Amino acid sequence: MAYVDLHTHSTASDGSLPPREVVRLAKARGLKAIALTDHDTIDGLAEAVAAGQECGVEVVPGVEISARYPGGTMHILGYFLEYDNELLARRLAVLQQARKDRNPRIIAKLNELGIPLRIEEVERISGGGQIGRPHIARALFEAGYVGSLQEAFDIYLGNQGQAYVEKFRFPPEEAIGMIRAAKGVPVLAHPFTLGLNDPASLRALLRELVNLGLAGLEVYYPEHSPELEALYLALARELNLLITGGSDFHGDNKPEVELGRIPCQSKLTYEMVEALKAWRRREYGGSGASDQ
Repeated sequence: MAYVDLHTHSTASDGSLPPREVVRLAKARGLKAIALTDHDTIDGLAEAVAAGQECGVEVVPGVEISARYPGGTMHILGYFLEYDNELLARRLAVLQQARKDRNPRIIAKLNELGIPLRIEEVERISGGGQIGRPHIARALFEAGYVGSLQEAFDIYLGNQGQAYVEKFRFPPEEAIGMIRAAKGVPVLAHPFTLGLNDPASLRALLRELVNLGLAGLEVYYPEHSPELEALYLALARELNLLITGGSDFHGDNKPEVELGRIPCQSKLTYEMVEALKAWRRREYGGSGASDQ
């Protein structure tokens, strides 16, 4: 059986490994294909694709876009993007600037709480990629202000944290539209983060997103319980959505998640990649270089 992982991050956003090293680790763990889906950026894709060609791992060019959703957190994954698409790059630049503007505000809140953290310390930890909350969490941990990365989010950086700052997000229709403009396949990531506790509400939201162009649902994910997994699988089949899954690998910035070694790994098979390719060919025609 050929296994895959369709949700990974590198130093281009908030992972701890450079794109090429994520690909090499995938090779070492026996994965046939991975998707690099950094947050709001495609900067690592060229490096990842080149590394995949060198070591024999198929790299699906991807992205993970934060979308506006009042009840919880919504992320839209995009697969097999034409990542030289200028419109996509311009719109992602808006999100990247919003992240840059947000980080000093988080640092300022921490300073007001008596934590003299400096942005330069966080920049060092980021290794040159765009800074995100995981980098700030690691800075807090390394300086001894918290006992773990999770504690940093629980106390300071999570949505209810003392130093939390809301960030700009595009509405779902624009996030999906950006992906489709780049001939990508839009998929809703980890639906449990939406905060919808009853199936009827989730079904209604998924129907809205399908009408906006959504193509798939991330059914398999480390934090999905067997009950949630069964629910998401049933809804995906009911709504004729593609079924995907992934680890949300971040390296040392999410140490509890190991690439190729998550509980649901046996369900992440290469047939998922083939289904994504088939949908893309049906939707956009042809077989562009990004879905080979």
